[in-house]
Parts: sequence; structure tokens; C-alpha cells
Amino acid sequence: MQSASDRHEYPAHWEADVVLRDGGTARIRPITVDDADRLVSFYEQVSDESKYYRFFAPYPRLSAKDVHRFTHHDFVDRVGLAATVGGEFIATVRYDRIGADGMPATAPADEAEVAFLVQDAHQGRGVASALLEHIGAVARERGIRRFAAEVLPANVKMIKVFTDAGYTQKRSFEDGVVRLEFDLEPTDRSLAVQYAREQRAESRSVQRLLTPGSVAVVGVGRAPGGVGRSVLGNIRDYGFTGRLYAVNKAFPEEQKELDGIPAHRSVRDIDGPVDLAVVAVPAEHVPEVVAECGAHGVQGLVVLSAGYAESGPEGRERQRELVRHARAYGMRIIGPNAFGIINTSPDVRLNASLAPETPRPGRIGLFAQSGAIGIALVSRLHRRGGGVTGVTGVSTFVASGNRADVSGNDVLQYWYDDPDTDVVLMYLESIGNPRKFTRLARRTAAAKPLVVVQGSGTAPQGHAVRATRLPHATVSALLRQAGVIRVDTITELVDTGLLLARQPLPTGPKVAILGNSESLGLLTYDACVAEGLTPSPPLDLTTAAAPEDFHAALARALDDDHCDAVIVTAIPGVGEGSAGDAALAEALRSAAEQVPGKPVLVVHVELGGLAEALSAATSTAPQAAAGPPKIRADHPFRALDRLRATPVPAEPSAPGNGDRLIPAYPAAERAVRALADVVQYGQWRRESAEPGKVPAYENIDEKAAAALIDGLLTRGQGLTLGTEDTCELLTTYGIQVHRALPAATSDAAVQAAATLGYPVALKATAPHLRHRADLGGVRLDLADEEQLRRAYAELTELFGAPDELRPVVQGMAPRGVDTVIRAVIDPAAGAVLSFGLAGAASQLLDDTAHRLIPVTDREATSLVRSIRTAPLLFGWRGSTPVDTPALEELLLRVSRLVDDHPEVVAVTLEPVVVAPRGLSVLGASVRLAPPPARDDLGPRTLPAY
Repeated sequence: MQSASDRHEYPAHWEADVVLRDGGTARIRPITVDDADRLVSFYEQVSDESKYYRFFAPYPRLSAKDVHRFTHHDFVDRVGLAATVGGEFIATVRYDRIGADGMPATAPADEAEVAFLVQDAHQGRGVASALLEHIGAVARERGIRRFAAEVLPANVKMIKVFTDAGYTQKRSFEDGVVRLEFDLEPTDRSLAVQYAREQRAESRSVQRLLTPGSVAVVGVGRAPGGVGRSVLGNIRDYGFTGRLYAVNKAFPEEQKELDGIPAHRSVRDIDGPVDLAVVAVPAEHVPEVVAECGAHGVQGLVVLSAGYAESGPEGRERQRELVRHARAYGMRIIGPNAFGIINTSPDVRLNASLAPETPRPGRIGLFAQSGAIGIALVSRLHRRGGGVTGVTGVSTFVASGNRADVSGNDVLQYWYDDPDTDVVLMYLESIGNPRKFTRLARRTAAAKPLVVVQGSGTAPQGHAVRATRLPHATVSALLRQAGVIRVDTITELVDTGLLLARQPLPTGPKVAILGNSESLGLLTYDACVAEGLTPSPPLDLTTAAAPEDFHAALARALDDDHCDAVIVTAIPGVGEGSAGDAALAEALRSAAEQVPGKPVLVVHVELGGLAEALSAATSTAPQAAAGPPKIRADHPFRALDRLRATPVPAEPSAPGNGDRLIPAYPAAERAVRALADVVQYGQWRRESAEPGKVPAYENIDEKAAAALIDGLLTRGQGLTLGTEDTCELLTTYGIQVHRALPAATSDAAVQAAATLGYPVALKATAPHLRHRADLGGVRLDLADEEQLRRAYAELTELFGAPDELRPVVQGMAPRGVDTVIRAVIDPAAGAVLSFGLAGAASQLLDDTAHRLIPVTDREATSLVRSIRTAPLLFGWRGSTPVDTPALEELLLRVSRLVDDHPEVVAVTLEPVVVAPRGLSVLGASVRLAPPPARDDLGPRTLPAY
């Protein structure tokens, strides 16, 4: 029986699902008194060698006293955690708090001994590393700051677990035992180790789903038609290289085959391993299938079945139970309500989807949360994927449905180091973990392009999404900061993706335009200007231009140092010498080969019989049900879609391997928009190579700020600071707020002005008038007492009594441009710094730029220049430029304050008047609160269900 000290409340928040090194999952949870039998069974399966390493002596079995000790914990000074699969222990870890003498102790002692035991069959899966992360987080929560562990020198694996964790540690050797001591405070290295392990594990878990050696389709109908039968046929017809099985419990016992495929009544009847199960049974029968798959050792599930969270509260609970059930067996799930997966690798050839058209093999990774959008994307890439060559196609495709388990983050981890994927396209209806997604996106975008269509911000009913207070536009801006190419439609997604897959990255915004139509050239020119590119005047080759004319013009343009990209415009030629047939394609191809480091795009116009040819080669228009029209092999625009240019390395290195096609677009606006997105991405790649630094300022007193914050938080959990406290806190970070004195009466106003010195400003600070100069609540440049008293009388007459106005007197600041700086900690996205100009116009146009905190010096510089009204800061229409370096320094100081002290959950500086020399902070507010929990600093976990 537990003693009184053992009866602490069970810490359910310590329970977590984790992905292990091999891609399987395990559940980590506290060990309780009910686990005695599990512990004994677990110990019996551990080898004698592992037992010796754990207890430093032969220890064949646990005594009753041992079992009691290892299952009775107070969850404060004595804690045990177990990793389980299928409800059974596969590993354990425990800590015991000790004092300076090494004996059991209680708080405030802050050291604990830690020890692990991993079942031999599960060693090498990263179980101990995951348990160390979780027991470390538990220990920090309970006030323990340091672990000590004693390990036999021969126990190399366990020593490596500790030394590889990245914590600051000391090692000693005494009496034949290695003693390791390490601090539990996360370090840059420990976080880097944790992120690297997370990437490998999550990548491997997706790889197991996309590269199975054997697949069972569960729910295959006996009659043709239906979801299961359709998917089975798609897998077979695409030429899956592994073993394929059809499963339906309604099959007669004597039935052994279906359409030449081995047939079984249950997954458990299959003789041999099954790596992936595609589930296409009604939702009420899925739990039975999951149990059978788990018992047979299936590694992952693609659940096509509907009737889950998308159907309402009852379905949401059914979805939670599905995930819990699958994870208990170590399986990951794509779905439910999924559309399926595709892997075009010749070593796999898996089409476990409902796609009516299978995309051509290629190097684009494609992710969609919506089945309907997934169908559209696959179909468009199929039609525009490179004609007969198939060079521009899909490497892997995942349509996740409700994404209850495997999400876009997981697939992004896989594509990051997938050698068969050069470009990533994603359609996201929601982002479940924006903080993690931006971290992964930044890392991925530095290696390969990532193009995203983001939903409207309202998550579909089937998606579990963290609450965020950030507007949709702000999240989009943060994605762009992370290097994501953010587009608005799936048409733009395909347009941009094909350009990235086919052509090198441009090194700048300068565009040459040439072609055989002056009008189309001018349209392209105007589109370039509208998208912020720098086009040269179009070169009109006239409609009589021959292939040799196109070749010569393109070669000259590409050879020009003032050209970063070329757009070729083409319409059907006129006259006997005009460009036609494959000659035009060969002319452009050979010219592009001469300078392969610059991208080339083609804009064509659909006229007459040309439209029919383009619909098969390059158009996004749906094909007729009877199939694509027949096109002459030597048709010029059929040949255009087969153009290749031999690649050479570019700076930054262009995506893709092998031959590149020249992409063709049916409208100038689409080509130019794709090019503009790629130009911006190329600039981000170059800048990200030197991301800048977070400056250290000598007059920042971090300790004084921490002490002040701790004292202020004793007044309450959520606290908006008063003026004096706000100014005192900001001063610790070198931020001076222009002094303002209250003026409850006109006499008090005069006294305040005498203290501050004339000229002064009189302001109403009531919430409905604050920062609303347009309402008349501010009087400026009051030069003497008479003007001040007159202004005071006017304000009280217009807006009411002083206690309603809350007037203050403030010394006049040098004139300049009024700006606003804000910082906020969002529970989902993290800390965000925002900047814009003050005033109704900026608010109305939502002209505000955002960056994730901490902000580097380069990011502060780009933040100031990112708003549309930035020219007002740099001498617009002959005005005097203001002191933007001072403004950037202020942004960096605010960023440091929020990053150093997460209890500062909101800061507003408004207005900040930026003058030609220096700036003045005229108003400030700060809010303190306990910071939101940060899962990115804690141990690795899967989203809870």
C-alpha cells in the first residue's frame, strides 16, 4: 500500500506519444502501483547482460521489495517513467532526488540520480534518448537542475545516450564506475540534438509509410467498384514492386485470390509481414482492423474511411480513439478521411490513392490536406508534367485528410533529406503547429524550394488546430520570413512549382522580354512592373520571325550581364519564314544551353488549332473524357514542352538534377507571377546564407529587468503595467519613453508644463481617444500658459470632464514620421514583432510587417522596408529622410526584451516619432503574464489525442 507521501495526484500531463529512431511510435507515461505485473513481465524479457549493466551485479529477478520500490512514486522526489508499445513496457527510467551527501533528499535539493533499463529487442531504436528528454523535463518541473548517473565502462550504449544528449556535463571515474553529471537546462547544442533526432525519427516514420515492402488493402469489395477495390486496382495497375494482399472478412474461406492478388479474410491470416495497411471499411469497423494490424506488426495505416471529426463531435471522439489505438501498437496513421499516397520511385511504384490520373514520375513532392484539391493538383501536374518526357512530375504525394496523426510537418521532415525530391508543393487548409512549421520550413527552404497555398485561416471541421490570436495575414507574413513561397491559388502553386523544377534560380529581378508579338510583349512588360520586377523594353521580332531570329535574340539576352531571366512570348507566326514546328523548340533549347544559369519562360497565346495542342502540352484546362487530343509530334508547342537545357551550378544552387524543361504559360500574368515569386525566393536564399546576428547592447540590464518583472508579477497573473512601471522596465533595455505628466485640472497642466518646459502637447488618453489625433484629442506646440489653458478648455468642452479625458501634458518631440511598434506572444506561433506607420490609413490598409522574435539586425532592416508606406521614411517627394538606423535599434531592443523575458507577453510603443536625427517614444504599454508553454523547448512529443 502507498504511504501518504506516495499519494500525489497522477501527473497525466506527463503522458506522451513519441516517434522513435526507426519511425515506430511508443507511449511514455508515469509508472504507477498498477504496473507491478507489467514491470515483472518486462524484466523477465531483459537479458542477463542488460540486468548486470543496470544493477552492477547478476540480478536474475526482481524481489517483491524491488517491485514495490519501482512502482511506488511520489511524482516529486521519486519518479519513474515507462515506454510502452501495445500496453507493455519496453523501457523504464527513474530518478531519485539526492542531497549533497548522495543520500535520498527532498526539495530544495536540486540533484537526482537517474537510471535506465531498455528491453534488448528494443535497443537501438532511440528509446533511451526519448526517455531522457522526458525525465529531464519532469525533473526541471519538480525543481531538479542536475542529473547524476553511474555507468559501468562496458555499457558503451548508455554512456553514449548521456554524452550525445548535448547537455553541459562532467565525467569522472572512480571504483570502476563512470560517473556522469550534467545540467538539465536546455542548451543550444541539446536543442540542436533534439531537433536532429526529431527530424530523423519523423522522416523515417513517413518513409516507412511511403516505401513499404508489402501492402494489404482492407475492405476490398467482392464486386467491382467501391473504394477498396479501386485502390487495390490502382496499386496493382501502377506496378507496385512489393507484395500486395486483398483483405475482406466477408471473403469465403475457400477464396484465395481476387483478380490474381492473394486474398485473405483478416490481416492476421497473411503469412509474412505487412508494412502498410490501406483501410477502406466503414468507420465502425476500423477499430477491429486496427487491432488486427497491430497484432500482426503492421507498421502504418492509410485510413480512407470517413465518418470521423469531419462529421461532428461523435466523429471527433471516434478519431481520437483511432489515433490512441494505433499509437498503442506503434503505428502511424495517414488520415482518416484520406485520399491516399503515391510514390513514383521505380523501386516502389506505389499508387495507394483514389487519383483518377497517376502523375508522371519526377522530383516534386506534393502534399494536400483536401482530397478534392489533391485530385486537382495531381491532374494538373499530370497534364503539365513534361509531355512525353515526364521529366517534371511527382516524386511522392500525400493527401492526409483529417491529418489526425501524420501532418504536413512530418512529410516536410521526410522531404528535407529525400534525394528524390527537389521542390515541395503544399496545400494547407490549416497549420496545426505554426511555430514548428516555420522552423521546419526555414530549414527546408534553405535547401530546396517550398511553395504553399494556405487556407483562409478557418480550419475544416476535421482538423485539430491550436488556437492563435494572429490574423491570417500575419501568419502568411511569418511564413514568407521563413523562406516559404506563399501563393494564393492551386494554379499559382503549379505554375511556380513547374518553374522551380525546370529552371535555375534567377540571381536578380532584371527581366528581358522578346517575342514575335509587340502587344504580348507589352502585356508581359506591364505585368513585370506590377510584380516589382525590373523589365527591359520588349524586343519585338515581328510575326515573321524565323527560328534563327528567336535563337539569336535569346542567346543575346542570356549573355547580357543586365539580364537575370528571359521571358519569350510566342504567337502563331505569319508567313513562310515564320517560326513553326519543332524548329522553334530547337532554337530556344540550343540558345538556353549556351547560358544555362538563367531561367527561361515561354508565354503563348491560344489561337485556333493551337489551343487544342496546348491543352495536352501545357494548359491547365481539363481534358475531355475521351482523352487528350492527338497532337503532331513535330508541333512547335508540343516541342516547347520537351525543351531541355543542360544545367550548371548556379548561386544559390538551383533545384533539381538532370535535364530541365522550359515551362510554358498560357497568360503573361501567370508566367510573371511565378517568376516574381521565384526571384523573391532566390533573394531570400542569398540573404539566409548570412542571416545576421542579434546585437548585444551594453546598456541592457537583463538581471534588473528580471527582478522587476518578478516583483510586478506578485500583484497578479495578468497585469497591464502603469506608466511608471512601464517606463522603468523599458529603461532597463535602453528604451526611453518621452515623459508625460497627468493634468487633472488646468492648473495641474500649467504646473506640468513648467516642469517639462514649453512648448508642450496636451493629450487626452482615454481609451476611446488614445492615439486618435483625427478626433481632435491632441493639441500640439502650445507655446505658453495662455495657449495651454485655452486648449485645456477646448478639450473639456468638446469631450467631457477631465476624469473622462484623462489629459496629460508632454514635452514636444522633434517632428518626424509617426510609427508603431508592437510585440506579442502568441500561444501557437510564438513571439512576433510588428512594425508599421501610425494613423488610420495604415490601419485601414493593414500595412504592417511582422517578424518572428528574436529578430536579427538584417531582419530589423528588412522589417522597416517591408511596409508599403516605407518610402515616407526615406525622403518621399523631397521630404527629409528620417533616422532609420535608430528605428532599427529600437526594434532590436524590443525584440531582446520579449525574447529574454517571456513573461512580457505584449509591448506597444505608439507613437514612435522618427526624426531626421533620433526618435522619441511618446507612448508605451506593457503587459505581463506567465508565459504560454513552449513545446519546442520541451521533449519530443506527437500532438496529444
